[in-house]
Amino acid sequence: MTVSAKADNPGADDYAQRLTADARERRWPNVRPSDAATLIILDRAGPVPKVLMGRRHPRHTFMPGMFVFPGGRIEDGDRRMNVTGSLAEACETRLMTRVQRPTMSRARALALAAIRETFEETGLLFGSRDFGVPANPPPGAWSEFAAHGVYPDLEALTFIARAITPPRRPKRFDARFFAIDHASQAHRVEGVVGPGSELDQLVWVTFEDTKAIELPAVTRVVLDELANRIARGFAPWLPVPFYYEKNRVWVREEL
Repeated sequence: MTVSAKADNPGADDYAQRLTADARERRWPNVRPSDAATLIILDRAGPVPKVLMGRRHPRHTFMPGMFVFPGGRIEDGDRRMNVTGSLAEACETRLMTRVQRPTMSRARALALAAIRETFEETGLLFGSRDFGVPANPPPGAWSEFAAHGVYPDLEALTFIARAITPPRRPKRFDARFFAIDHASQAHRVEGVVGPGSELDQLVWVTFEDTKAIELPAVTRVVLDELANRIARGFAPWLPVPFYYEKNRVWVREEL
């Protein structure tokens, strides 16, 4: 683990500086960040990689109109859902690094939270239909997921970044960013995205396209990190950047 940028990612030193320069109000009571997970869906089939992004409804009080990746907090069912496949050892190890009470169960739950939140917000199911209907799914979203005959597949995910929201923000997350290839999509439920939903549209964008749309500052940084990771071969053993704030200055480490 190091706080210095690697030679093969020359822009890394600038990423933390950009986050530090981003203006943030600090008028809310401080709370402990919640474990959360985000899923970045990739299409690398064409000459230029693309990512799938959703626009938050303009009437939302939290980040209205911003383009984001689907994601949210861990829920109890994420610890109990049956799966196929397992996380790559390097991903699992890094998910248990720099956390209190690290366990394989917690790492697994983070990956499952990313898949569940993506299903809830976009209607996309990532996993396998080769094993029938998952047995005894937890109630709620996982029961709906299982009803489509899909097992979530952890082997398809790659852990690519981590970021903790600074103190005294309205919501705080210890967010883990995962990436998955869109070819791992097993099913899609129509009608989930629209005017009355959390996301009112989904769009495929190139990394160059993202420069012209409204994004949270940390999302821009993660996209830059992801572009660099793809350029380096996207191997699961590549270092995972970890961003957090110390004395109001953002720090970048590598897990």
